Amino acid sequence: MELREYVRILHKNWVLIVAVTLIGICAAAGVSLLMKPTYEASTQMFVSVRTDAPGSSELVQGSNFARQSVQSYVNVVKTESVLGPVIEDMALEENTGELAEKVSASAPADTSLIDLKVQDEDPERAALIADAVSASLIDVVQEELEFSGAGESPVKITSVQPAVIPENAVSPRVPLNLALGAILGIAVGIAVAVLRTVLDTRIHSLRDIEQVTDAPMLGGITYDPEAAERPLIVHADPRNPRAESFRTLRTNLQFLAVNDESQKRGRSFVVSSAGPSEGKSTTTANLAIALAESGARVVLIDGDLRLPKIADYMGIEGGAGLTDVLIGRAEPTEVVQRWGRGQLYVIPAGKVPPNPSELLGSKAMGRLMDELHNNFDFILVDAPPLLLVTDAAVISKRTNGTILVAASGSTRKQALEMAVRTLDTAGGIMRGVIVTMLPTKGPDSYGYGAYGYGGYGSDVATQVSLNTTGIPIQEEHGTSR
Repeated sequence: MELREYVRILHKNWVLIVAVTLIGICAAAGVSLLMKPTYEASTQMFVSVRTDAPGSSELVQGSNFARQSVQSYVNVVKTESVLGPVIEDMALEENTGELAEKVSASAPADTSLIDLKVQDEDPERAALIADAVSASLIDVVQEELEFSGAGESPVKITSVQPAVIPENAVSPRVPLNLALGAILGIAVGIAVAVLRTVLDTRIHSLRDIEQVTDAPMLGGITYDPEAAERPLIVHADPRNPRAESFRTLRTNLQFLAVNDESQKRGRSFVVSSAGPSEGKSTTTANLAIALAESGARVVLIDGDLRLPKIADYMGIEGGAGLTDVLIGRAEPTEVVQRWGRGQLYVIPAGKVPPNPSELLGSKAMGRLMDELHNNFDFILVDAPPLLLVTDAAVISKRTNGTILVAASGSTRKQALEMAVRTLDTAGGIMRGVIVTMLPTKGPDSYGYGAYGYGGYGSDVATQVSLNTTGIPIQEEHGTSR
């Protein structure tokens, strides 16, 4: 992934990252509170060699011997010989191994010094143990390790800094723990965000569309929580940013290159989707209204003969429609209904038949489409989802192409890819993709803002006699829903 993609991931998942970071900080704070304070007392010893020779060379040799031997003495600190007497004299409950974990010794480079540190939950006892270990080490070295059996030991260890009772605890280090908790939280949060993005196969942006198909993105429709209450937003609220997105879609569709006898015939499009509940029907209806607003002659066909919705959305009678025309029960002029004051005409689905695919692929459907191509500028067919039934693929062969609707945050990339493949196998032409339910904020947003345009809508009540195509139609008073 590119850098901008990681920036997008961070932008999109910043709430998750912040939440995990806070959890890390809280966990570190909790651990710090549960830990018992530990205090550290330290003492320092100096190692030297006794010599009676007044010469400088003897002094240098003694100093070198002390520096060479000091590391050996450091290693002796944690042995039973040193710690055993301390445990016995102080009546400690720890054994040698447990006490050794509390004691640490080191020798600064190029010195004859031994730094001895002891950690304990009791500050006073830490100081007492440090002094006791120091005294025990001096006895072991001078009386056992370096004792020749006659006179004094040639090695002398002197305590130069007795242990002082510490006032502040060295553990837990609350600021350090909180910082580590925050760093760990940020790392885990970013890792979860990246993993979540990699495993997320849903459509979110134009980049996701480009990974599936080379077809252009014709437009993006913003998410509207009130879409169920007012599906025809172009008519119900013309100033709404979502209504403006349909007008942008209309413009893109008008400029879409479709070679059909030098544009002497009307252009027809099937609007479908990979799966259900992706907004294809409301998109088709609003696009039809937007096209009619521009002065074009538009016919909207409800080609979803399994679950028709256009009649309900448009507020028209749906008892007779496309099904009646295809079985020869009615003529097209008897089922076409004018909607609004513009030149928008609607053919509802009619009664649900037992064989939708056969009807949509029949010669009667071909004759109907030919007649509509000769009389309208745009023909929009709302078709069922491609992955559920073959209806959309069947209709697509009688139109100039198919437009797929994909819902942001819902449609899977695999589903969209399968829909494109299904359409290609059926011989249909993929004209473009419309992404619906896009968020209005965030990295995947597709908002237009409030343009403040004047009202685009018109009174839906119609005064009908003959339409401009010469086809007599029924008088209908549509109402927006």
